[in-house]
Amino acid sequence: MFKDTVFSLLEDALGERPDLFLIDFDVNAANHIKVIVDGDNGVLVEDCMFLSRAIEHNLDRELQDFSLEVMSAGASSPLVNKRQYKRHINRTLKVKTASEKLEGVLTQASEDTILLEWKVREPKPVGKGKVTVKKQANVAYEDIVEAKVMIKF
Repeated sequence: MFKDTVFSLLEDALGERPDLFLIDFDVNAANHIKVIVDGDNGVLVEDCMFLSRAIEHNLDRELQDFSLEVMSAGASSPLVNKRQYKRHINRTLKVKTASEKLEGVLTQASEDTILLEWKVREPKPVGKGKVTVKKQANVAYEDIVEAKVMIKF
């Protein structure tokens, strides 16, 4: 019951901010509310404050004791929502499927698939030496076990 009330408040707040979307939501047995969000343009502290207030100000602490944690998806967190991929176009991703591991630059994110591109050195077809070859892989979202943005400094 309490979890449903909190989720309803969260949905209403996200309805006011269509640029934000839910990554994870949980209410444990001790009434610790944990909300993880991401946004089409990233997430600011003010965005987390907005969601926190939308939930906290509509719950009565006299009736229910709770703690609330609202945060953005971390830089090293796996991508779990299709909307996250669009935001990371032109960044390097490490993608794990059931059959292979790929690392490349995300160049496209459609409704059903992502396109990764990378370069690899391969032996020349004729003669000695190597040549740089551009490779591509189209990966369906449903085949992705885990995808992470590779942070480079």
